[in-house]
Amino acid sequence: MISYRSLDLFWRPVGILVRFVLVIHPQRGKLILMSTDLSLSPEKIIDLYGIRFKIDVSFKQAVHTVGTYAYHFWMLEMTRLSRKSGNQHLHHKTENYRNKVKRKINAYHAHMMAGIVAQGMLQYLSLTCTDKVWKSFGSWIRTIRPGSIAV
Repeated sequence: MISYRSLDLFWRPVGILVRFVLVIHPQRGKLILMSTDLSLSPEKIIDLYGIRFKIDVSFKQAVHTVGTYAYHFWMLEMTRLSRKSGNQHLHHKTENYRNKVKRKINAYHAHMMAGIVAQGMLQYLSLTCTDKVWKSFGSWIRTIRPGSIAV
């Protein structure tokens, strides 16, 4: 049984109304959830935060296993900037330079899309070919015991 209370309060750092949901969860303890979408019910906000964990795990898998976000955005001709300077101000650059940056951004997007497709294919294979995946598993997991994984 989860207890909660919802309050719509003006939050000064963002300058808008924010829905705060104060939750007492039997396993997770006390939580404060927040949403800028005031049309969401407190129950829906609690559900969405539950889904967030799955999204975080998928993101970590994409980063560490597949390498989806391991692409470095850099070109040899790119103007060097200090870390804090921010923008390249492309409108001050030549048309040729802007085209090279667009080409680089397209390569970045293609790399990310290929990584996301690869991750989806790995998840699909793990669900549809479970016995083959575990039979070819070449590593050691301390928690694998006979009968602990449904093959």
